[in-house]
Amino acid sequence: MSQQDNRFRLTGKVGVVIGGGGVLGGAMADGLALAGADVVVVGRTPASLQTIVRRIEANGGRGVAVVADTSVRQSLTEAMEQISKALGSIDILVNAQGINSATPFFDIDDQEWQRIIDVNLKGTFLACQVFAREMVRQGCGGSIINISSASSEIPLSKVFTYSITKAGINNMTRFLANELAPHRIRVNAIAPGFFPATQNRKILTEERVADIFRHTPMKRFGEPNELIGCLLWLASESASSFVTGTIVRVDGGFTAKTI
Repeated sequence: MSQQDNRFRLTGKVGVVIGGGGVLGGAMADGLALAGADVVVVGRTPASLQTIVRRIEANGGRGVAVVADTSVRQSLTEAMEQISKALGSIDILVNAQGINSATPFFDIDDQEWQRIIDVNLKGTFLACQVFAREMVRQGCGGSIINISSASSEIPLSKVFTYSITKAGINNMTRFLANELAPHRIRVNAIAPGFFPATQNRKILTEERVADIFRHTPMKRFGEPNELIGCLLWLASESASSFVTGTIVRVDGGFTAKTI
């Protein structure tokens, strides 16, 4: 491997992927592991987490599953303590947790609104606070990578509450970049375009897919592994040491499309 390639190696690092049992979170966990990191996948569904761990181990990596409710501070604190005790330092945090709903605006009730806010926005806030506090205590710097969305800046129909949470994550990312820079912790976000996953398949009707492709210059959906290059760049201290507060779009040109 060339010296340039080595800049993206994460050997000796510990990466935590919140929401690591999902399609995109699982792909990002795979990517970190293939780059040499020990990877902890955190989420609420043990079977999904174990599937990712087995996949990581089958590829020669080290994976650990930790069950936690990411919208509850105490649950995340206990998860962080478990990870720290088992693996030592926590170097990389990826916030890939997220849920969605296709409910029309006037039909969104308080319960649905709060559920999406709690998982997407509150969950990301709590994870950043809990794990960044440990990173600060360690004194070794680190990288936090939040997962935003193309809908965070462009209003999209059928994803009202989800879009609001992702806009909040953009703002949170920039705030935390300022807050944590003195501790050598970089905070960035990846904004994927349309990547079919469990949470959005129910809204991908034939008509909506046609609309998406019309607005995507590359005329296709993204594949989960197409997020990994950006992820490794942001995770690597040597590759992105002067990058913080940035929202990186990986969307096939969706947000660049005009009339």
